[in-house]
Amino acid sequence: MASYKYFVYLYNNLIPERAMGFLNLDKMSEISYYSAEGLKKLREELVQLEQVERPRVTTEIADARDKGDLSENAEYHAAKEEQSHLEFKIAKLKNVISGARILDESQLDTTKVLIHSSVVIKNATNGMEFKYRLVADSETDVRNGKLSVNSPIGKGLLGKEVGDVAEIKVPSGVMKFEVMNISRE
Repeated sequence: MASYKYFVYLYNNLIPERAMGFLNLDKMSEISYYSAEGLKKLREELVQLEQVERPRVTTEIADARDKGDLSENAEYHAAKEEQSHLEFKIAKLKNVISGARILDESQLDTTKVLIHSSVVIKNATNGMEFKYRLVADSETDVRNGKLSVNSPIGKGLLGKEVGDVAEIKVPSGVMKFEVMNISRE
């Protein structure tokens, strides 16, 4: 049986490999469709993490290491933990980008709700209207009207046409939404 010190050594020194072990690469390499703007944001975030955050964390680790005994150095352990989270985030982002494709919106059927559709829906219960643009998971921003295609409402609207009623199962029950308008903006 491996000793505790050996486990601690592996945990503290094999950060990227440990982070990769938690990723299900088969599932994460699925193809996702993005707008050019959305993919650009993902790439900018990756550059920020690799070229700014990674060197900063490495410097923090080195500074903490210089302070002496590592076994009782909370600053060192905190910096190593931050490095672990950062490497995990970088690995995950690289997988998302590797499976990302820019969607040519000119080739899409404008009569059906698809990814990157702007859709106006009306709640059949209270008559309230909402406008959403269906986007990939990482572009989701509900406050700005960007709804994930993988959300319950997004999934329920896919393939619907103007006038169709989507019955969407949500945690509080079943909601009915009528598709009022579909556009590409």
